[in-house]
This record gives sequence, structure tokens and C-alpha cells, in this order.
Amino acid sequence: MEKYIIIVAGGKGLRMGGDIPKQFLPIEGKPVLMRTIDSFVRYDKDMHVIVVLPIDHQSYWKELCGKYSFTTPHSIANGGETRFHSVKNGLALVPNNGNCVVGVHDGVRPFASNATISVAYDTANEKGTAIPVIDCVDSIRRTTENGNKAEDRSLYKLAQTPQVFKADLLHKAYEQDFTNLFTDDASVVEAAGHPVELTPGNRENIKITTPFDLIIAEALVKHAE
Repeated sequence: MEKYIIIVAGGKGLRMGGDIPKQFLPIEGKPVLMRTIDSFVRYDKDMHVIVVLPIDHQSYWKELCGKYSFTTPHSIANGGETRFHSVKNGLALVPNNGNCVVGVHDGVRPFASNATISVAYDTANEKGTAIPVIDCVDSIRRTTENGNKAEDRSLYKLAQTPQVFKADLLHKAYEQDFTNLFTDDASVVEAAGHPVELTPGNRENIKITTPFDLIIAEALVKHAE
């Protein structure tokens, strides 16, 4: 199979409280987005990497690549109005055939493990779809108009990325019109009538959206070293 990864990096970093978008913030001397790209190239050096960035972030990204001597080959696609539209722009650079398998990943998830990525791609190649998930470890309560009630957490999973699909299946799913119900690629594929396969994720595969997450990320890098 020919492997592609669309890395969506459109965040503006508002929850970080700063002017630098969170995907460009350094973790132990290296920007988040570069670490994210590296995780896929470590898994497969021949991976086709597509980075989706807002147009007004692209010149800054090129400056960072020069500053950090980051030479990993990758293509750039323009960010869209929503995540759905950003993925669709990245998908335009992926061949529309059944020999390609394409993942979609959050640019601010730099800790997807080799095992998480490998199982997702292998499963998608075999069954068409793969969504890495982890168990809920906290108690869960559902709010209602009349208050709230406890739920059985064993019935729920937390979805991660990369969410991986046969390329022709994902192309077909993204022909649908956008709705606010599309929260990730799995929801787009399900709306097109395809069930999704669940695969094991890894707990370290956090999405960096707050200053606290950045502290955790720095600790994870130090521990790995």
C-alpha cells in the first residue's frame, strides 16, 4: 500500500493565551508540528506527508523550517473555513484509488506511538477504516434537562488520531456537504454509510490545546530522552 498522512494544523492557539499558534510552540527546543511530522516519518520513511496550514501561517512555517534546519519532505495545502474543509483541501493531493491508504492527524498530537500508527494503517488497508481509541478512566455523567446521571464508562471510548482510511473511501465521504455534526473524519465516513473499525491508541497521544498540555508534553519528551 502507498501511505499518505494529512496533518491538519490550523489552530490559532487562543487557549494558549499567546500570539503564536500552538502547533508552532517549541517543546524542548523543537516546534510541536515538526515533532508530529517526525512521528510518521519514523514509522515509515516513505510516508507522503501533507501539512494543511492557513495561508497566513505558511510563510512563518517556512521560516521555522529554515531556523530549525527541518528538511523532511512534505507538501502544503491551504487551510479551510472548518476542519472539514481543511481536510478536503489536503485530500485533493491524495490519489483517489484503492491502493492508497490515507490518515488524518491533528498537528498538535506529536506523541502517536509507532504501534498506534502501524495498527491503524494495517487495519485500514484490510478493512477500509481505522480509528485509534483509548478507554475512559474517569467516571462519566450525562447531563439532561432534569439534572444529570451516571453512565457506564465501559461503553465509551475516547477517539484519537490518526484516523486512517482507504483513499477512495475517504474521497467519496468528503463529497458530502458539510454539517456541524462532522466533528472528525470518522463522523464524515459514518455519515456516508461506512462503519468504522476501532484500534488501540496510546494514552500519551494527547492533543496539545492548553498550557497544562504543554507542560505534560515537555515531561513526555524529557522522559523519552
